[in-house]
Amino acid sequence: MKHPALSALGQRATEPPISWLMHTALSRPKLISLAAGFTDNPSLPLAETRALLHGLLRSPQSGRPALQYGSTAGDPILRELTAAHVLKLDAKAVGAMECWRNGASKSSLQNSITPLSHSPARMLISGGSQQLLYLVTEALCDEGDMVLVEDPTYFVYLGIVQNRGLRARGVRLQRDGLDLAHLESVLQSLKRRGELPRVKLLYLVSYLQNPTGVTTGFEKKRAILKLLQAFEGAAGHPIYLLEDAAYRELRFSGGDVPSALAVRGAAERVIYTGTFSKPFATGARVGFGILPGPLFATVKHIKGNHDFGTANLLQQLYVRALKSGIYETHVARLQMRYAQKARVMRLALERHFPPAVEWWGPEGGLYFWARLPGRLASGVKSKVFQTALKNDVLYVPGGICYADDPTRRKPDHEMRISFGNASESDIREGIRRLGAVLRKLV
Repeated sequence: MKHPALSALGQRATEPPISWLMHTALSRPKLISLAAGFTDNPSLPLAETRALLHGLLRSPQSGRPALQYGSTAGDPILRELTAAHVLKLDAKAVGAMECWRNGASKSSLQNSITPLSHSPARMLISGGSQQLLYLVTEALCDEGDMVLVEDPTYFVYLGIVQNRGLRARGVRLQRDGLDLAHLESVLQSLKRRGELPRVKLLYLVSYLQNPTGVTTGFEKKRAILKLLQAFEGAAGHPIYLLEDAAYRELRFSGGDVPSALAVRGAAERVIYTGTFSKPFATGARVGFGILPGPLFATVKHIKGNHDFGTANLLQQLYVRALKSGIYETHVARLQMRYAQKARVMRLALERHFPPAVEWWGPEGGLYFWARLPGRLASGVKSKVFQTALKNDVLYVPGGICYADDPTRRKPDHEMRISFGNASESDIREGIRRLGAVLRKLV
């Protein structure tokens, strides 16, 4: 029972599902957790971080400023480096895409993206990308407003939606991103019912999606923006695309895809969020966002009321990591590490999962997505989940990755399986245990 003195937001607040999953894993030492999306512990850059911090703190000229407050928007040098980093990723992806299509030289096409869309003046540094997702949603949405999300989507963002008293509508997900026909159908339905003015944004985990591993193709991003713009007149305001690129740099196969910022003329409709935490060190939480001009100042003001600015010491750590090339070198090593762990999980799935279970293998990120036959539930109270728990293996039930959308029944026969934190031997044994459970029940 909630305390009567709590605000409406406080009354709505609930424990995120991941907290219970993490507690379960920590309280049972013999349990193999394929649930929590922790990154690979042995590959954390301990020696590199120690050297960077030593270089930063050994001199009063660099150490004392790093231990002082910074600005709300973030360290100017880090903002410049980060904007240049995203611009480089997009230019490389655009160049590779155009070379493949036209046989053109990569170097002649890398200037096809306007620097305005990646300007440091639009860059905000945050305490992890999760904070920026919350700040943007707080800035745009009033209680009762609506956000459109992938079906399924990142369940922690669904917690933000619930906490803010918002409504969500799910848009079906295909192997290459959103189902465009379904997105248009959803928008048309909301327009007919007069609800379009309450729609403020579409949230898209566009790279190596959590939970499915899907990457949204560039042409789909262009088409999504065109659809949103077509309905803005009926909405009476911009409908923003919130592009969550947290897993972008964890790709280990296939080619990168340009962000929605690379769509000509889209800079005022795209909110791009990313992070240094997952590609480098999740304990050194620093994220970032590139925001449209009218939104930047508002989100910055709200952030100022939250924390005055992201931890300056961590910002200076990333300044040095980016400048020295240590960040880029570590990301390349990490990609190879995750490629190996994904191979281990793929082989284990092929060996131990029954043929009736469909699963999607990723080109990067941390997850496999498995779908059981429709009659077999996978939720926390299901026989599958409880039997798996008795056999000391844990996964994320797919049902928690779906929004509370009253227009469809929430699926409950899928699971997210993570290879991020588990050792290779635990991956093999965990999949063996889970496969044995499924073979008995399928």
